[in-house]
Amino acid sequence: MTVAAKICGLNDAAAVAAAVENGAAFVGFVFYPPSPRNVSPEKAAELAADIPKTVQKVGLFVDPVDELIRNVLDAVSLDWIQLHGSETPERVRDIKQTFNLPVMKAIKIDSAASIATASSYEGVADMLLFDAKEPKAMKNALPGGNGLAFDWKLLANTKIKSPWMLAGGLKSENIAEAVRVSGAHIVDTSSGVEFQPGCKDPAAIEAFLMATRAIETQKTG
Repeated sequence: MTVAAKICGLNDAAAVAAAVENGAAFVGFVFYPPSPRNVSPEKAAELAADIPKTVQKVGLFVDPVDELIRNVLDAVSLDWIQLHGSETPERVRDIKQTFNLPVMKAIKIDSAASIATASSYEGVADMLLFDAKEPKAMKNALPGGNGLAFDWKLLANTKIKSPWMLAGGLKSENIAEAVRVSGAHIVDTSSGVEFQPGCKDPAAIEAFLMATRAIETQKTG
């Protein structure tokens, strides 16, 4: 079993280098000003300049207007658009058609019922991303990157046919268990490799990706 990893919320050169050099399959840039991980299109272009084509670049947006996406794409070439807000299946389809890029759609999970909502995005989004739903009582909660995990058993034996990615509270210490319980083949982390919100730790990125590769060894060895 091969487990691919995405490091999201990158905003400095050292973090990008750590992700690329240690085998990340995807790197993510956040275009959402309330987030401490937000980058300008120009900064993203600077960071992306030396990323090899073998690593897929993802732009994260939250309920974006077309103008924002267009401004970003004018500055930096992306391989994926990630939608992390309340975008409807119709809006996802519209963004795909307008910008001719594959789309990841985040689904907020807190129960089996919330997983069922993913079915409406199948055949529309190219990949689903399951993330923990932020509690209503959580102060200053973001649409993602809150460092929260959900019950991974909810994804075990899921009937979802679309490719999907596991996110939410993942770090080097729990990634093996998360993959074992959920059955995920692709994983995503952001806050799990930071020393404070918005500040990536290259050593933690390396440790997370090493832990992910170790899962491959365990599965195939």
